[in-house]
Amino acid sequence: MPRVARRRSETGIYHIMLRGINKQDLFEEDEDRGEFLDALFRYKEDCDVALYAYCLMSNHVHLLLKENEQSVSNLVKRISSSYVYYYNWKYARTGHLFQERFKSEPVESDDYFLTVLRYIHQNPVKANLVDQVEEYEWSSYADYLEKKRIDYELALGLFREYSKDPLGEFVRYNHIKNEDRCLDYKVRSKKSDKEVREIIKWAGQFDNVNEIQYVDSAKRKEVVGKLKRVTGISMRQIQRITGLSYRVVRES
Repeated sequence: MPRVARRRSETGIYHIMLRGINKQDLFEEDEDRGEFLDALFRYKEDCDVALYAYCLMSNHVHLLLKENEQSVSNLVKRISSSYVYYYNWKYARTGHLFQERFKSEPVESDDYFLTVLRYIHQNPVKANLVDQVEEYEWSSYADYLEKKRIDYELALGLFREYSKDPLGEFVRYNHIKNEDRCLDYKVRSKKSDKEVREIIKWAGQFDNVNEIQYVDSAKRKEVVGKLKRVTGISMRQIQRITGLSYRVVRES
């Protein structure tokens, strides 16, 4: 069947979500997240796009932006190509990393703009990664507080209509509990190290986690394969907890 055309935004503002192919993690460590942000801010300038919010989760990324001369599709393509080249080189892999067709929705009212802004910043809270939005390092929340990198004027201008302290109103608004569901995507919870250790013992029928280092390669590959299919467990986490090499984990 032919693809359904994307809904066009009358304002040029879109909520974008990039997803890992087959729900794969996009980032193994902080260096990877930094590389993605470098590409995001570089191509934001090259493509003359206004960036209002972002959040890097484990297997997906949220962006709130406005296209001008160039389309959002062009921006996403350039960011994706740059990051995939880096990721494949670093982890000695080939092939696609992002889901081929990114999700998007038009943002055509001030109220919904603020709803999406809050939804993006609260993603890590709703995924139980942190307790408060300010605790998460990889979103645009801190950029608003420091008034840097992000195009903050539109959001703070809207808050200025309600308060003489727009930044304080921004902070208050981003802490309001809600049931917002933008793009209808269920956020992914990251497993704690304690949970992963219990899953390893269950998957291998081990008394302790260290036993995985001494079983034969076929058994080890079977156990690691099970772990990689569990939502919320990254390859780096498996490597760190088991003591196995990254190559062994990646190829299992």
